[in-house]
Amino acid sequence: MKMSESIDGHFGRFGGRFVPEALVGALDELAAAHQAAMHDPNFQMELAELHRTYTGRPSIITDAPRFAAFAGNARILLKREDLNHTGSHKINNVLGQALLTKKMGKKRIIAETGAGQHGVASATAAALLGLECVVYMGEEDTKRQSLNVARMKILGAEVIPVTTGSKTLKDAINEAMRDWVTNVATTHYLLGTVAGPHPFPTMVRDFHRIIGVEARAQVLELTGRLPDAVLACVGGGSNAIGIFHPFIDDLSVRLIGLEAGGRGVSTGEHAATIVGGTPGVLHGARTFVLQDESGQTVESHSISAGLDY
Repeated sequence: MKMSESIDGHFGRFGGRFVPEALVGALDELAAAHQAAMHDPNFQMELAELHRTYTGRPSIITDAPRFAAFAGNARILLKREDLNHTGSHKINNVLGQALLTKKMGKKRIIAETGAGQHGVASATAAALLGLECVVYMGEEDTKRQSLNVARMKILGAEVIPVTTGSKTLKDAINEAMRDWVTNVATTHYLLGTVAGPHPFPTMVRDFHRIIGVEARAQVLELTGRLPDAVLACVGGGSNAIGIFHPFIDDLSVRLIGLEAGGRGVSTGEHAATIVGGTPGVLHGARTFVLQDESGQTVESHSISAGLDY
């Protein structure tokens, strides 16, 4: 089995579902809705039209010759997800999940956010589709990203600062999960990254793979060949899997994820969970986790709010 293939929510030994019984029904409902949507031409057309007229897709690729000259002997092309409506890739997944929320008959969405981009996108989609929106954000991140906090509030979302743990993205996810357990009948948790229990990682990948589908076609049209490498920063991993996935079967293309090194992996103060972590269970799934010898999750560190996971 390829690691890119999900069987019952597992990617090799990773993924799966480790959740309280209260969430099993909601996750089953969501998995069924996601699978139906992926095979529903009407859903796909509605989402594609929203991306064309609302998101502003396809996003362009930009040649960066001066950056390439600085970096060395390479041609560097940038996939400009920053030009999407709301300013990042997050809107891709948010619109897909928000449409699913409507189809499941739920009126309220909750979301976590680190840098604030997912929160802004969630608040925007909620305003567009007439949904109530609550965003959980680590208190430290609300200070680092106060402008995005203001944008969320202007869009009508309630922003709840999380004061537990490191007061960052990990802790915001914890609080959002607690909210969902309490309000599961009326609320959809619009998880913004490839984390959490099945079907979230698969669903987030499916809604973000449009990045790589576009990029692959654009690079072929521009250069007549596939790139030698595709690079993406990795916090939770949504933008990375979005651009990586359509290239997975292209064995000549190197896929390189760049994690937040913090003060250095050797110091223990970093957010490089793949390089410096070990397999464990976090937020309802088996994944790489920064943990001590007793299996207790330790705090991550990065100056970047979006990579501090």
